[in-house]
Amino acid sequence: MNVQEMIFLFIGGLGIFLFGIKYMGDGLQKSAGDKLRDILDRFTTNPLMGVIAGIIVTILIQSSSGTTVLTIGLVSAGFMTLRQAIGVIMGANIGTTVTAFIIGFDIGAYSLPIIAIGTLLIFFFKNKRINYLGQTIFGFGALFYGLELMGDGMKPLRSLESFHELTASMSDIPLLGVAIGTIFTVIVQSSSATIGILQQMYADGTVELAAALPVLFGDNIGTTITALLAAIGASVAAKRAAAVHVIFNLLGAIVFLILLIPFTFAVEWIRDTLMLEPKMTIAFAHGMFNVTNVIIQLPFIALLAVIVTKIVPGKDSVIDYKPQHLDPIFIQQSPSVAVAQAKEEAIHMGQIALQGLEETRQFLNNNQSKHAEVAYQLESAINNLDKKITNYLVQASSSISEADSEAHSSVVDIVRDIERIGDHFENIVELIEYRITNKVNMTDQAYEDMNTMFDLTLETVSQAIDAFENMDEEKAKAVMKKEDEIDSMERKFRKKHILRLNEGLCSGSAGIVFVDIISNLERIGDHALNIAQEVVGKKEE
Repeated sequence: MNVQEMIFLFIGGLGIFLFGIKYMGDGLQKSAGDKLRDILDRFTTNPLMGVIAGIIVTILIQSSSGTTVLTIGLVSAGFMTLRQAIGVIMGANIGTTVTAFIIGFDIGAYSLPIIAIGTLLIFFFKNKRINYLGQTIFGFGALFYGLELMGDGMKPLRSLESFHELTASMSDIPLLGVAIGTIFTVIVQSSSATIGILQQMYADGTVELAAALPVLFGDNIGTTITALLAAIGASVAAKRAAAVHVIFNLLGAIVFLILLIPFTFAVEWIRDTLMLEPKMTIAFAHGMFNVTNVIIQLPFIALLAVIVTKIVPGKDSVIDYKPQHLDPIFIQQSPSVAVAQAKEEAIHMGQIALQGLEETRQFLNNNQSKHAEVAYQLESAINNLDKKITNYLVQASSSISEADSEAHSSVVDIVRDIERIGDHFENIVELIEYRITNKVNMTDQAYEDMNTMFDLTLETVSQAIDAFENMDEEKAKAVMKKEDEIDSMERKFRKKHILRLNEGLCSGSAGIVFVDIISNLERIGDHALNIAQEVVGKKEE
């Protein structure tokens, strides 16, 4: 086999392997339903539950890096505390070992029939669930097929003297193996891929166990690069979560390097006792490394949080997206208090909507995707609160007095208006993403007009929430006046846009994006008006 064929087999196999993992993870996630947020929300009440949540989510998406990036996004938006995130990150490290165990079942000879079955389920069935199952099976087969190709590409390495010298050096100098594992994982950005390659090499007899284990430790260090990249430009809390990921894996590698000789004996003993195949031996070593690392460091989560707080100083403003006021005890004991609690939660929901609007405006002006991600997460939080508040009010309605029924219906209506505000800023984010993806250029005047309207809309929504909180009739009437200004501003900016089109200053695509953005802002103003009218109406009554 010539060098070109070796390289092509290896990089082609790696590409198919990575695609297989991604496609399988997507299929699993869709099959299970998009419940990742719910899992992380429900099971992160304490560090141990956070570990379990991290394991479950990582198994679903087949990527510890993906779980860590998702966690960093949740921390960045204030949906998760740092301590909760540490537990999830630890769990992600255990969850990722499942991929190595899957690879350990050496069924590469059946990879093509598995791919054929997956293709059959994707193309010949209209049921979505069957399609998702097909996607999972196809990815599963592609994973093994990619491994087989990589193995074929690496087999000639066994006859190279220089490669034998390198692996001998890795056995004698474990730090060299750690460095190789780290660098390769940083390049590929998938520890599952590098561990899969390691399993294949060990199965082919290309590397000895003593050389393979330090590479395994390096793979775990290298996988932290994805978290570090995700934290660039993110909030202080997100940077701390990324720092925890690095420290956790780095400390684990150091501990196991110190204990390399007894760890190697332990892996060999398990291999011989259970009569494990070579690939499964590496899978067990990977599992032992991560599980033991979590057991060692789990009691020190609070200390880890303190360390990263010192390393990444600064304050982080966080709005908690979970319900803060919906105590079920009031539903039966005091329905009037329950309505008041629901009102407080609606105000909290309004504050999140304001934050979402601000993130959307930031995204409009600097095109940084972190603002889009936070805006989407905030919109999801608004939807979550909408369901929780509405369910709470439905339960309270059965025993509510006539005097409280007006306040009850008012909160229901206002919650719906705030939820619609979230929908509209989500629409704007999608429009901005369309502009970026399609490289639609807009004039400076268009940006100035959108920012002017954004300022007025933000001020109007803020004042509407404030008026609702204090039942302030004067502020509510001021909101009504501002909403008239928003309407007239939208008409004025539309006319200016038509003039720009006629003069050839902007394209049709830019015009569509501009008009849709200001239309969404105008609709947000309408929902602020609805809130103000509720306040004025209740005052008059």
